Amino acid sequence: MSEFELTVIPGDRLRESPILLLLHFHNALREELGDLRRTAAEALDSRTYGPDLIQELRRRFEFLKLVNRYHSVAEDEVIFRALDVHVKNVVSAYTLEHTSTNDIFDSIFHYLDVLKREDEIDMSKPFQELVYFIGTLQTSICKHMAKEEQQVFPLLTQQFTTKEQASFVWQFMCSVPMLLLEDFFRWMNSFLSSDERQNVLQCVKQVVPKDLLIQEVVISCLETTEQASTGYFDKFGKGSLFLNGRANLRKILEVYTSEGHCGEAMKPENEHAVSNPIAQYNPLDGAHLWHNAYHRDLLEVLDELYSIRDSNEFSGLVPAIVQLKFFADVIIFYSNALDRIFYSMCVELAEDCPAPSYQRFLDDSQIEGLQLLLYSKSENVMSARNFVENLCKKLTTCATGIRKYLTFVEIEVFPFIVMNCSHEMQRWLLYASLEMMPLGLLKCTVTWFSSHLSEEESKSILCSIKQGGLVFNKSLSSLLYEWVRIGYSGKTSVENFRLELNAAFENRCSFLSEQIKKGVSTSSSAFNSSSMYDTSYSSGINFHVLFPQKLNMSTHLSTYPTENHTESRPVDHIIFFHKALKKDMEQVVSISANLTVDDELFKHFCRRFHHIRVLHKIHSDAEDEIAFPALEAKEIIQNSSHSYSIDHKMDAEYFNRISYVLDQISELYNSGSSQDMLMYRQLCAKLHSMCKGMNKMLSDHMAHEEIDLWPLFTEHLSLKEQEKIIGCMLGRTRAETLQEMIPWIMMSLTVEEQNSLISLWRKVTKNTMFDQWLGEWWEGMKRYDVEKGETSTVSTQSTLDTQEIVLRYLPRKRSDRENHETSHKMMHCETTNDDEKEKKSNKDKVNGHEDSCKICSEFEKSNKDSVLALSQEELEAIILQVNGDDDLEPQQKAMITQNLMMSRWINTQKKLDPDVDEQGVPGIYPSYRDSHKLVFGCEHYKRNCKLVAACCNKLYTCRYCHDDNTDHVMDRKATTMMMCMKCLIIQPIGPTCSTVSCNNLSMARYYCRICKLFDDERKIYHCPFCNLCRVGKGLGMDYFHCMNCNACMAKALKVHICREKCLEDNCPICHEYIFTSSNPVKALPCGHVMHSSCFQEYTCSNYTCPICSKSLGDMQAYFGMLDAMLAEEKIPEEYAGKTQDILCNDCEKRGTSSFHWLYRKCPHCGSYNTRLI
Repeated sequence: MSEFELTVIPGDRLRESPILLLLHFHNALREELGDLRRTAAEALDSRTYGPDLIQELRRRFEFLKLVNRYHSVAEDEVIFRALDVHVKNVVSAYTLEHTSTNDIFDSIFHYLDVLKREDEIDMSKPFQELVYFIGTLQTSICKHMAKEEQQVFPLLTQQFTTKEQASFVWQFMCSVPMLLLEDFFRWMNSFLSSDERQNVLQCVKQVVPKDLLIQEVVISCLETTEQASTGYFDKFGKGSLFLNGRANLRKILEVYTSEGHCGEAMKPENEHAVSNPIAQYNPLDGAHLWHNAYHRDLLEVLDELYSIRDSNEFSGLVPAIVQLKFFADVIIFYSNALDRIFYSMCVELAEDCPAPSYQRFLDDSQIEGLQLLLYSKSENVMSARNFVENLCKKLTTCATGIRKYLTFVEIEVFPFIVMNCSHEMQRWLLYASLEMMPLGLLKCTVTWFSSHLSEEESKSILCSIKQGGLVFNKSLSSLLYEWVRIGYSGKTSVENFRLELNAAFENRCSFLSEQIKKGVSTSSSAFNSSSMYDTSYSSGINFHVLFPQKLNMSTHLSTYPTENHTESRPVDHIIFFHKALKKDMEQVVSISANLTVDDELFKHFCRRFHHIRVLHKIHSDAEDEIAFPALEAKEIIQNSSHSYSIDHKMDAEYFNRISYVLDQISELYNSGSSQDMLMYRQLCAKLHSMCKGMNKMLSDHMAHEEIDLWPLFTEHLSLKEQEKIIGCMLGRTRAETLQEMIPWIMMSLTVEEQNSLISLWRKVTKNTMFDQWLGEWWEGMKRYDVEKGETSTVSTQSTLDTQEIVLRYLPRKRSDRENHETSHKMMHCETTNDDEKEKKSNKDKVNGHEDSCKICSEFEKSNKDSVLALSQEELEAIILQVNGDDDLEPQQKAMITQNLMMSRWINTQKKLDPDVDEQGVPGIYPSYRDSHKLVFGCEHYKRNCKLVAACCNKLYTCRYCHDDNTDHVMDRKATTMMMCMKCLIIQPIGPTCSTVSCNNLSMARYYCRICKLFDDERKIYHCPFCNLCRVGKGLGMDYFHCMNCNACMAKALKVHICREKCLEDNCPICHEYIFTSSNPVKALPCGHVMHSSCFQEYTCSNYTCPICSKSLGDMQAYFGMLDAMLAEEKIPEEYAGKTQDILCNDCEKRGTSSFHWLYRKCPHCGSYNTRLI
C-alpha cells in the first residue's frame, strides 16, 4: 500500500484495539496534507494567490503543526515508552523521525511571511517554493505514518490488552489542552463518514473511565464536533486561536457570541459595579488565594531542596522533583492563559485609560531554564549534590520572578478586567483559561488548590463554579465542583495525591542519572510498568510541545565522522557513502529546478538520477542483507534495524515513481507542440518537487542511521567483525560498479577522508588483489601512499623473470661473463621496448617487438641447448632442488617445474617444425573453432581476434594456445597488440577492430581491458579482488568474494568455513596452482579446496581430506555399516577388554576405544575417522 493511501479501520477492530483510534488521526493528516497541496497547486496554476489565501494557508498550517506536534509527542512519551518495555530497540528510529519535519514547517512559514510582504507581481517564485515544501512535508509525514502502521501498530495490538491500549489513548487525551482536544476531534471528524464517527464515539466511550462526570465532559466535547459551525471554527476550532499566539478582541468575541452569549454582556452591569467592584463578589476575587498557595508551596519545595543539599541525604529528592515538575507545568499553562486571554483582553478593551504594561513571564533565565534542567538527558556526569545545587539556584531565580509576575497580575491585570468586564464575561474568561489546561493536569491542580482553602473560601469558590455552570459548560462545572469538594474534604490523602503526581510526572525524561539513582532510596521508579496504565497525564508531552527547540539543541547529534578524525574505522565506508549520496542528491535537485529553463539539462539529469538510483540500491541491499543481519544477531540490539529496512523499500518505490515521471517527460522531450510543451513544464515542476522530497527522505534516513544505528555498530561489534561486514559489502559489488563508485565517493571527501577510506579498504582487502586492481585502472590511486598492511602473495610473474629463475637451477655451462652479457641484453631490450611503447606509432611498436624477439630468441636458444643436454636424472634433481627452495612461493615452484618438464619436448618439436611466416611475423592467419571454418576462435574461446604475445612476439588465439605450444607462460596483462581475424591487421588491443573496412567489428561480446580477455559465448565477469576474470554473472548476482579466503564463491556458500587465502595454494592431488587454474574447484567442508575432477577421482577410494584428514561429508551411513560389521566380528581372547588411546580427526577430541587393528570409534562423536596416539 502506498504511504498516501488511507488506512481502513473497521469498527469491530477499533473496539478490540482502541489504539487504532490514532490511525484516524493518520488518515486526517493525509487528507489535510493532500488538500493543502492541491489548494496551493491550483492557486499556483491559476495565479490566484491573494492575501486571503495566504492568511488561510497560514491558519491551516499553524493548526496542522499543532496537531502533528501533539500527536508525535504523545507517541514518544506514552505509546513508544510503553512499547519499549516489551519490545526493545524499535521506537528510537520513529522518535527521531518526529523531529525531522520541524525544518520543513519553518520553511513553509518563512515563505508564507515572504508572500505576505511581497507584491502580487513578485509572488510566483516564492509561491512555487511554498508548493515544493508542502509536497516535501506531505511526503515526509505520510512515509513516517505508513512505516508506523507497518511495524509499530501491529506490535501494539499484539503486546497490549484492550484495557492497556485504552489507557494509552486516555493518557493522550488527558495530556492535550481541553480546547485543543475539542478542536482535534472536530477536525478529525470532518474527514470521517457518519459510520466512522459513530465508531469513534463508541471507542472514546470505551476509553474514558467509568466516572459519569468525566464521561459527560469528554462526550460533550465530542458531541459538539457533530454540530455545525461557521467562520473560523468550521474545522480548526478556538483552541488554536489562543495557543498559537495572543488572541485579539474580535476573535474572542466571535468565540464568545458563538457559544450563545450576548455581546452587550461584556460590559459591567452598572456604574456602581465599575466604581466599587468590592460591593459584590467577583469571579476573579479568588485569584490571590491561588497565587498565595502556589508561592507558599514553591518556597516549601525550595526549603526542602536546601535541606537535602546541606544534609547530603537524597532520600527526599525524588518527591521534591515531582512537585517541581507539577508546579512548573501549572505556572506555564497559567501564564499562557494570562498572556493570551486576560492580557489580550486588557489591550483590546483599553480606550481612554492605557492598558497595563506587558510583562512576559517565560524566558530563558526563569522557568525554561528550570524545565531544561529537570528534563535534560545530558546530566549523567553530574553528581547528586551538584545537581541539587544547580536546582536550588534555578529555583531561587524562578521563585523571585514568579512572585513578581503574580503581583503584577493582581495589581494591574485583574483589576482592569474587573472594571471593564461583566461577571458573565469574567466567568467566561476564567473557564476559557481553565480549558487551556489538559484535563489530567487540571484535576491535579484543582485537587491541590482546594486542599489549601478554608471553609469560607471553599464555599465562595463552589458558589462561583455553580453560577458559571448555569451559563457556560455545565458538565465541566459539575466536574470542577466535585474535584473542589473532594480536595477540600480531604478524601484524597496527601500520600495518594503524591502517588498520582509520581505517575504523571516521574517519566523517562527525568533528570535522574544512573549515579543519582544509586544514591536515592525511593519506593517509586522512573518508570513502573504496573502503574503506567493508571496515570491520566504525561508531563513530558507538554514539555516537548512547549520547548521543542531548546530540547533539540542538546539531543540527536551525530558523532560520525568527527572533523579531526584521521584513523580509519570500518563504519567510515558507510558514512562516506552517505556523504557522497547527499551531495549528489543536492546537485540532482539543483539540476531539476532548471529543466524548464534549459532543455539540454534533461539528458544530464537522467544520467545523474539513474547513477544515484543504482548506487543507492546496491548500498541499501548490502545494508539489508549484510550489515543489518549482523546487528540483529546481537541479542541486545535486536529489532534496531527493521525500520531502516522499511525505509529502503519505500525509497525504492519513490525512485520508481520519479522514474515513471521521467519516462513521461522523455516522451514529450522532442515534441514541438505548445500543448506538449505546457505538459512538459508541468511535469518538470512535478519532477522537481519529487526530487526535493526524495532528497529530504534520503537525508533524514541517513542522518538517523548515523545517530541511531551505526553507534551500535561500533559499540557491540568487534573491529574484526566490523571489517568482515564491510568486506562482505564490498565483496558483492561488481568491478564496473566499483569503477563508478570509487571516484564518485572520492570527489565528495576531503584529502584526509580520502586517505582514511583508502586505508580502510586496504585493511579490509589485505588478502586480495584489490590494491593491484585499483592501480591498473584508477589514475587517482597514485596519490595515496598509505602503507598497506599485509599484502597478498599472489603475483603475476613475467616470462623473462621465470626464465631467469630457471637458469639458477641449470648446470652452469656458460661463463659468468656470458650470463652477464645476456642479462644486459635483456634489460636493454625491456627498457627500449618500454620507451617505444610511449613514443612510437603502431607500426613502430610492431618493429619494436621484432627487435625484442631477436634478443629473446638468443636467450631462448642458449637455454634450449642447456635443457636438451640434461639427462632425466639431472632434470629430476633440479625439480627437487626447486621444490626445496624456501625463497620461492608455491605458485612460482609450480610454474618453474612446469617449464622444466615441458621445455625439452616443446623445444624438440620446434626444431622439427618451426612456424614462421614469410614476413617474419608468425601466425598471421585466422583460426577457427569448427571444422567448416565458419566461426572464429579456438578450442578455448570464441572470438574474432588473435593476441600478440609480448614475450615472444607471436600471434596466438588465446593464452592457453600460447602456453600449450611454448616452453613459457604468457603474461596476459602485458598484451598490447591484437590482430583482427577478418582484416588480418595487427593493431592496438581493444573491444572493436579499428580498421575502416571492418566497420567497428566487435572482437567479442565480453572484453576485459585488464586481463585482455575476449569471449563471445559465456557470461564472464572481472573480480576486482582476484583481479582476474571468472566465469559467472558477476559479484552480487551469483557470486560473492570472501575477503579472508580470497576466493569468489557461489551465493549458496555464504556460510562457509573461512581459511585465509585458501585458493593461494596447489591442488593437493594434482599440485596445480589453484588461484589461476581454469578448472572448476571443489570447496571441502573443512575449508580446504581441490579441483572438482580430482575430488571425484580421489573420493572413489578415500573419504577424508588429504590435508587435515577430516571427513569429506556425512559418513553416518558408512559408520553404521562398520558398527554392524564389528558387532559380528569376534576379537581374539588375548585382545578382549583392551583399549587404545585415540584422537578423532572430526571432533578433534581425545578418547579411548576398544582394541581393533583397523577400526576405532570415537566415544564423543561416533566417527571412525580416528588415529592412534
